[in-house]
Amino acid sequence: MTTGRTGITYAEAGVDIDAGNALVERIKPAAKRTTRPGVTGGLGGFGALFDLRAAGYDDPVLVAATDGVGTKLRIAIDTGAVDGVGVDLVAMCVNDLVCQGAEPLFFLDYFATGKLETETAARIIEGIARGCEGSGCALIGGETAEMPGMYPPGDFDLAGFAVGAIERGGALPRDVARGDVLLGLASDGVHSNGFSLVRRLVDMSGLGWQADSPFGEGRLGDALLTPTRLYVKPALQAIELGGVHALAHITGGGLTENLPRVLPEGLGATVDLGAWNLPGVFTWMAGVGEIAQDEMLKTFNCGIGMVLVCDPDRANLITDVLQRCGEIVHHIGTVTNQPGVQYRGNLS
Repeated sequence: MTTGRTGITYAEAGVDIDAGNALVERIKPAAKRTTRPGVTGGLGGFGALFDLRAAGYDDPVLVAATDGVGTKLRIAIDTGAVDGVGVDLVAMCVNDLVCQGAEPLFFLDYFATGKLETETAARIIEGIARGCEGSGCALIGGETAEMPGMYPPGDFDLAGFAVGAIERGGALPRDVARGDVLLGLASDGVHSNGFSLVRRLVDMSGLGWQADSPFGEGRLGDALLTPTRLYVKPALQAIELGGVHALAHITGGGLTENLPRVLPEGLGATVDLGAWNLPGVFTWMAGVGEIAQDEMLKTFNCGIGMVLVCDPDRANLITDVLQRCGEIVHHIGTVTNQPGVQYRGNLS
């Protein structure tokens, strides 16, 4: 090591430690708003602590999930509208956790970029904090990686990690039987899967992100960036009520691939496609790409973001609870003894 003279610095190599420290200070208030019982300490340590007993668990089983936002990030980067992708990141993880019957407890994020732009990074992480607040879990840590040469200017990537818990014996799915009712909860648009196809369709349409949305109000880019809906709190209320046998988060693979994941071997589902109206964004995409109905149903959520498999005697009561939580609920079908998903009617 040389002494007594000035040499190159880490900042000159492209990594600004001071900017990283400034970001941590900026996001501390947002992270603090997500605090819940069980959180021990704050941001800045080498690890994050969580006390399961203080969170109210006696004999817990931990459930973990990790996910990203996919190429939806490309639209956010190109438009500069990055405020909602943090909500997407949280939703994609915690909506999976609740399908196991688990309550999300805490969340960690990984944000990677070529050059740290504090304002942009803060907007993204503040969005993550909003997602955590909306799902009742704490943002207790994360990693901001500044990696010059790895990402083009302005680009970034996100990953999220959520941990939840259930009391032993409470895991879902369980007791799924023929005749169970399928309750579909409305989505808030495309959510966070299928965006490689979405971007291809926008290119085919000849429209830009700033163009008027052809299926609603505002600009096309903003409409497509509508954040993934958080289903955690309504789903947990429904589970607590009793009679919920399984939940399926409708992400990549659509209804066609995700419903069978929660059904026992030998059982399947019949879905009535006339039970809900296809949202305009999906009608527009299907038209632009001349996409077949089967392809739509195994690529996009097509307006149903979460499905609850319920005891038929409890389905109406569960529907009432979900509606009081603000969900739009559709009775979309039943569990059958024919494996796979059988569709009746057409999307419209």
